[in-house]
Amino acid sequence: MSTTPNLALPYLAAGQAQKHVTLNESLRRLDALVQLAVASRSLAAPPASPTEGDRYIVPAGATGAWAGRTTQIAAWQDAAWAFYAPETGWVAWLADEAGLVGFDGAGWVAAGGTLQNRPLVGVNATADTTNRLSVNAPATLLNHEGAGHQLKINKAAAADTATLLFQTGFSGRAEIGLAGTDAFSFKVSADGAAWSNAIHVAGDGKVGIGGITAPSVALQTGGPVRVAGYTVAGLPAAAAAGAGAIAFVSNEAGGAVLAFSDGAAWRRVTDRAVVA
Repeated sequence: MSTTPNLALPYLAAGQAQKHVTLNESLRRLDALVQLAVASRSLAAPPASPTEGDRYIVPAGATGAWAGRTTQIAAWQDAAWAFYAPETGWVAWLADEAGLVGFDGAGWVAAGGTLQNRPLVGVNATADTTNRLSVNAPATLLNHEGAGHQLKINKAAAADTATLLFQTGFSGRAEIGLAGTDAFSFKVSADGAAWSNAIHVAGDGKVGIGGITAPSVALQTGGPVRVAGYTVAGLPAAAAAGAGAIAFVSNEAGGAVLAFSDGAAWRRVTDRAVVA
């Protein structure tokens, strides 16, 4: 072998004349490749005025002196571009991206590989075997890419849980989603131990409120329902409220009474007389 197997440094040969030429070539390669830090991997055209020692990773589609040198390291040495083909496992620091990349045999990728199939990921936080993705941040943004965006929470079976849990001091206070059933529910708790089913939406669209978990009509409540109360003078316009709206009138002639809007006027539910 005339060169080393990894960095291709030329060996000095026995009886070789001008050994300094071979030695200097090895030093040039070492200076270019050891503790490798490149300016960029996205510059397609060689810079017009490079500085001695500048290094770049040549991207696909490069032009000029870099044409056909994709993935290679271009180093400006002795007023010319020298090119070094990377080997699998080489690592480089990207100055413009402030990050490490590694050569996987085909291209330069994030050092350590991509974030596929990682057992734990912590962002400014420590993940664990239960919370395998943990984020400490003022906010988390999930943005669209061209159109809409869906956040999906999947469970294996109807009796399992797929919910969003809201906590205070890591003690549950509210939970929404599919909690042990395929019905959608809103649950609340004052202490994280005892929970109340505030709203329950069955698969057929029927809604239960106040602990009703098997509503038999469109809206079923577990207790009294209170509608908005008004004086006669304070009633909103019947047309604006819309036909079918219900209100409690506190000072109607003859005493307090429920009233409904027919779309034009408010009428007492007791005798259909217009509220006066």
